[in-house]
Amino acid sequence: NGLQPVAINGELFYRITDAGSIRPFFMSIVSDSDHWLFLSSNGGISAGRRNTGYALFPYCTDDKITDTAETTGSKTILRIHANGQLHTWEPFSIRGEGRYALQRNLYQNKWGNKIIFEEINQELKLAFQYEWNSSDRFGFVKKVRLRNLSETTVWADVADGLQNVLPYGVPPDLQNKTSNLADAYKRTELEPESGLAIFALSAIIVDKAEPSEALKANVAWSVGLENPVYLLSVSQLRQFRNGAGVMQETDSKGEPGAYFVSSRFSLAPAGEKNWMLIANVNHNLPGIIQLIEEIKTNKAIAEVVAQDVETGTGRLKALVQSADGMQCSNDDLK
Repeated sequence: NGLQPVAINGELFYRITDAGSIRPFFMSIVSDSDHWLFLSSNGGISAGRRNTGYALFPYCTDDKITDTAETTGSKTILRIHANGQLHTWEPFSIRGEGRYALQRNLYQNKWGNKIIFEEINQELKLAFQYEWNSSDRFGFVKKVRLRNLSETTVWADVADGLQNVLPYGVPPDLQNKTSNLADAYKRTELEPESGLAIFALSAIIVDKAEPSEALKANVAWSVGLENPVYLLSVSQLRQFRNGAGVMQETDSKGEPGAYFVSSRFSLAPAGEKNWMLIANVNHNLPGIIQLIEEIKTNKAIAEVVAQDVETGTGRLKALVQSADGMQCSNDDLK
């Protein structure tokens, strides 16, 4: 049906209906700052800031980005308690294909700096969305929304997060040629009070007999889920899929970084639940300490993040306008 204009929270988006039924295609999502973000329509992602040396997810070619959709970037697993039964649903995963009647839609906003992935489970009568945004101050923002389309209350256990998150100090050549060696140097730590994860190297990887401390790190944190359990690896996801509980992880060494939050909540008829995951690159120790304190003390931190995203959209408009790039036409698609 082509592109369909849709208003979401007062903003114009264009929707591709049943995007999951067509061959995956590649997208570049812009920002007002120094973010770079490349996506496949199946959810595969590569992202970072400034240049490829400051990557959040590995920088690679578009075919590999498409192929690694199951292991890199966004991952969500839902256990839905409805009508006396337990249903496991993994949106945008091949694990759900053929198991449920699904519709996958894709939305991009008018300005090209926001992208929404939507999967509607017609059997469970639930709609799941996640949206990638950029924030000059906070980095990359993944907004998540789960809507109940049924007329009954349901309970949901969720494990939502980011996979294959890089630490600071792994340039593309090192990641592509010696990824196993890079994994051996990776360490992910959790600051439990704020729920912030720190992705760092135990040492900068150099081929010299000299000390080389890793003094910077990438970070990830979340807001919006009550009493979450934090996971720093994918090692417990299998047992979560199978209905078992998970234990909080505070330190993970020698394997690819991940950041997941697990929580339980109820959804009333026509109700919805919203939360956010935020990740950034190239943080030094004072910056991490300052961010932890803000997460712990600012009760309106979610609104601060959302406002910075919208401020960025305004700056993007101004940048395009200053280059005489605003096209006015009766045909919106132009």
